[in-house]
Amino acid sequence: MNISTSQALFEKAQNFIPGGVNSPVRAFRAVGGSPVFIKSAKGPYVYDEDDNEYIELINSWGPMILGHGHDLIQKAVADAIQHSFSFGAPTRREVEMAELIVSMVPSIEKVRMVNSGTEATMSAIRVARGFTGRDKIIKFEGCYHGHGDSFLIAAGSGAVTFGTPDSPGVTKGVANDTLTAPYNDLEAVQRLVDANKGAIAALILEPVVGNMGCVLPAEGFLEGLRKICDQEGIVFIFDEVMTGFRLSKGGAQERFGIKPDLTTLGKIIGGGMPVGAYGGKAEIMNWVSPLGPVYQAGTLSGNPIAMAAGLTMLHYLDEHPEVYTQLEASGHKLVNGFTNSMKKLGLNYTMNSIGSMYTLFFTEQAVTDFPSAKTSDLPLFGKYFHAMLDRGIYMGPSQFESMFLSTALEDSHIARIIQANEESLKEVIG
Repeated sequence: MNISTSQALFEKAQNFIPGGVNSPVRAFRAVGGSPVFIKSAKGPYVYDEDDNEYIELINSWGPMILGHGHDLIQKAVADAIQHSFSFGAPTRREVEMAELIVSMVPSIEKVRMVNSGTEATMSAIRVARGFTGRDKIIKFEGCYHGHGDSFLIAAGSGAVTFGTPDSPGVTKGVANDTLTAPYNDLEAVQRLVDANKGAIAALILEPVVGNMGCVLPAEGFLEGLRKICDQEGIVFIFDEVMTGFRLSKGGAQERFGIKPDLTTLGKIIGGGMPVGAYGGKAEIMNWVSPLGPVYQAGTLSGNPIAMAAGLTMLHYLDEHPEVYTQLEASGHKLVNGFTNSMKKLGLNYTMNSIGSMYTLFFTEQAVTDFPSAKTSDLPLFGKYFHAMLDRGIYMGPSQFESMFLSTALEDSHIARIIQANEESLKEVIG
């Protein structure tokens, strides 16, 4: 497979862009080699600058749930562009989007549009602090909530210790207000709460993790967190930037039957355009300016082009429940195919999946948290990634990412992915 144009572009990019990319995982550092530069995409396929075709398993990290370039969304964007690109003023579509989100997501009574998932999580934490009058937050090791300072904190040496900055530029003061617990460990959370009585404003997590690979909540974990937050007056935040509208029409919270106090959204609500949102209980959201004292603003928030794309996407999902039936079926076929291939080859790697999200971990250990995810053979994953790429399958370039399926995948595409997986495993295992 010829990727000479991508290689040349990457070499040029490194002269002008830090690391040659505008988001770190794109640099292929975790898998080696040079990144593929994408030129176009349609349906289940992406095409690179050398005109190679790949079946798509990233889908822009989740939002292309209907596949790339869906005709209805393209038309909505084209129609909206005729009226200009941005106003910095209220529009009808913002109201319609808010109303639709409130009708679809079980816990949301009011919602504020922003421009990215990072903005959404930063804002949600600020509102929780303002609402509670407290400073500290609890996050979970391996969960990613964007690049806000409060989220770039490594775990401390014990359950009741403060974390340390995980990135230069994050102050010790921020780290002192951030407590980190292992995912799926209720006892660790309780110890943090007991050691910081009356000081914790919020607890934030991905209800299904997509950023240490796909990791599911253990039975009773989400329910236990809800109980702790209720008892301690802690604002319970679901980061559904990946899972929102993907795992069900109402996201992970509908699927698991757990209502958080605040929810952060992104990706799908823009139909692939830059967008984010945070929302939840009215009594909390009423603290947001101009109604309340917690300030948050953005000139491009509720951008009319993004709203047009997102409205079309959400209306389609709301009106076509068969989308979720199809995604579930595709997920089952792919996981079963991968599992059968591993049995045939005598392998016992871990396959985590839910609906249209999955990760194949190159470890025989059950993956329930970040330490267990890190037992994966990362060099072997790198070889597997390139073997799949050579066979025309475009995956996330890191072991610690979930893959995302779309409704554009037909049975023939699933069969090709399963075949490529088996061939790639044979190649890299030797």
